[in-house]
Amino acid sequence: MNQSSAAASGFTRKKKSLGAGQIVLNVLMVLFVLLCTLPFVNVIAISLSSKSAILRGDVSFWPVEFSPKAYEVIVQDPSMFRSLFFTIRITVIYTLLAMALTILYAFPLTMKRLKGRKFFMLFIVFTMYFSGGTIPIYLNVKELGLINNEWSLILPGLISTFNIIILKNFFQGLPYELNEAAYIDGATDFQILLRIYLPLSFSSLATLSLFYAVGKWNSFSDALYYITSRDLQPLQLKLYNLIKGGQAVEVTVQEGNANDLASSISASIESATIIFATVPILVVYPFVQRYFVSGVTLGAVKG
Repeated sequence: MNQSSAAASGFTRKKKSLGAGQIVLNVLMVLFVLLCTLPFVNVIAISLSSKSAILRGDVSFWPVEFSPKAYEVIVQDPSMFRSLFFTIRITVIYTLLAMALTILYAFPLTMKRLKGRKFFMLFIVFTMYFSGGTIPIYLNVKELGLINNEWSLILPGLISTFNIIILKNFFQGLPYELNEAAYIDGATDFQILLRIYLPLSFSSLATLSLFYAVGKWNSFSDALYYITSRDLQPLQLKLYNLIKGGQAVEVTVQEGNANDLASSISASIESATIIFATVPILVVYPFVQRYFVSGVTLGAVKG
């Protein structure tokens, strides 16, 4: 009886602890979630609605006069899938190279026996505040012969100062005694990195990989500057051109009604293309979400 009474009183105290502040916080969180999700729901509804319903402004958060023709156009358009696979390719290559360079720059900065650590840190931090600008970068890419080359979408901006600082701080949060013990036992710096630091830093590495991958997946300005060939257009540039009206949607339907079909559901095609370009990265995110908070938090402990 005493235990049940104590449990009941504890439950009552917990129930009473939900005060006005907690209620307001919960309401604000619900509003924030709705603010983030409702625009996406609206885009889905538009992509599945008819042209007449869209023009009347009847579409809000549920499809009106359901029509999947926009997705049929995308599925029948080989250029969409070509852009999708090309975007996946450059995103994977960019993320792997960027993580390799980030690790190889951040790890030496944590070594106390490295002379000139402050200079190298200042050298990389300097680029956060000063850069050559768009025109000099474009001229540099052009002189290297990278215009209309997939490497123009990978090499410029391959490394992030912000991510280097996060990873460096994470490495510094690990016990330095592990480094010293391995060094005394005869391990090289490369062996210390591979066998000690990287296995202990998986959460931080997954977080930074997500940063790099999402940033490259969503970028279109570099392709807008350096790419004119349709075969090398990433998905986001194709979407940008579609929305801005700079490029007609290429469809593989019967000759004679392709233009009519594309123009009759252009608003739906834009929304369907947005979903087509967003879903792949949303599918990847849940697999690294659990590492996200711990990776960023641990990397921000020490300066």
